[in-house]
Amino acid sequence: MTDSGFDLGLDDPRQSGVFFVTADDIATLDMAARDAGLLTRRIDLRGCNSKATLLLRIGNALDFPAGSGRNWDALSDMLRDQSWLPASGYALLFEDAGQLRDADETAFDTLLAVLEEASEAWADADVPFWAFLALPEDDFAQEE
Repeated sequence: MTDSGFDLGLDDPRQSGVFFVTADDIATLDMAARDAGLLTRRIDLRGCNSKATLLLRIGNALDFPAGSGRNWDALSDMLRDQSWLPASGYALLFEDAGQLRDADETAFDTLLAVLEEASEAWADADVPFWAFLALPEDDFAQEE
């Protein structure tokens, strides 16, 4: 059992990946990831409606080194490196991700692909890398 009382296996790189959650899950996942020894970063996507804004917010949250490019290839490289931000594992918590999805579906889909690629690369290095994207509660409603 961890300090928070949640043991979700977040320290296991074989289980890590990209997952959709509700906004209510973000705080719990943040706490559980910290308990698992992961470096966590919350990335607020409220009002984020373009690739440029998305890349800026991710770069700021992860404190990308000066001179880092602002394109998909640079984001992919930075997420798979993180030598300036050493940790035993990583958890990125994207708040209000539904706003980006609704405003720019192409950017949202590309973000998912880049995050999945980074997660797989870190898993190959035996390092957990998680990305949790908070979507509206309605997206999880089950049909009766």
